[in-house]
Amino acid sequence: MTTSTVPSPAFVPLRGRRFAVTDFGGPGTPVLALHGHFGRGRMYAPLAAALAPDRRVIALDQRGHGLTGGGGPFTLDEYVADAAALLTELDLGPVPVVAHSTGAVAAYALAARHPELVAALVVEDVGAVTDRPVVAHPVLDVSSWPTWAADLEGLRAGIEDRGIPDATYFLDSAEPDRAAGGWRLLFQPAHMMASQRAMCGDFWDEWLGSSCPALLMRGEHSSLLPPGHAREMADRRPHTRLREFAGCGHWIHDDAPEAYARAVGAFLATL
Repeated sequence: MTTSTVPSPAFVPLRGRRFAVTDFGGPGTPVLALHGHFGRGRMYAPLAAALAPDRRVIALDQRGHGLTGGGGPFTLDEYVADAAALLTELDLGPVPVVAHSTGAVAAYALAARHPELVAALVVEDVGAVTDRPVVAHPVLDVSSWPTWAADLEGLRAGIEDRGIPDATYFLDSAEPDRAAGGWRLLFQPAHMMASQRAMCGDFWDEWLGSSCPALLMRGEHSSLLPPGHAREMADRRPHTRLREFAGCGHWIHDDAPEAYARAVGAFLATL
């Protein structure tokens, strides 16, 4: 499945705003997918294709991201409440939740606060602590990033000129600007700065607040999940297994998509 074949999102009213939700469909058991900062739900298209037909992936564009309207507030409480509201609206719980980065913090906090909604967790490359000293550089400064360019390559160049070696991940959240022409980012840099800062913290209570089965994934070259911290997370939380991916960074699903999908599928098959 490629982005050209991703289903168009539905728009679901939740908590006073309109959320974009991509349901990849099929007869399988539902799985909720939560992206991280700068992402959007359609990034889960390759995983949805790999898990079909046994699993039906439903991916949320989180507040301030993708095609979901509105801005903040950007806090863990709000992200958790949004996900809980979606599962309640769709009458889907308990379901496995597959999530990346900040989305995974929201996922394990959701499991702690709403255990009736979460059957299992797949946590991709994020810790129980997301701030210094565990994470040396917890916030990516995007405050000066361009949000529009005449073409997609111009937008890529503008972002990479700010020190990003490869802007591909961020450009998945770019679309043609129907009003002005050219291409624009769907997220606002100021919103992403506010959200990143709000999501820096010590979340041990949330990580340890549930006991459903969990797969914790770490990229070998991750800058956000040190190896010792990952081992401590797995050791302290029951029913948690740690899987490390050689040669990968923070975006395991992009760096090793087939190995990532196999690991997720094998874990879900044990439930």
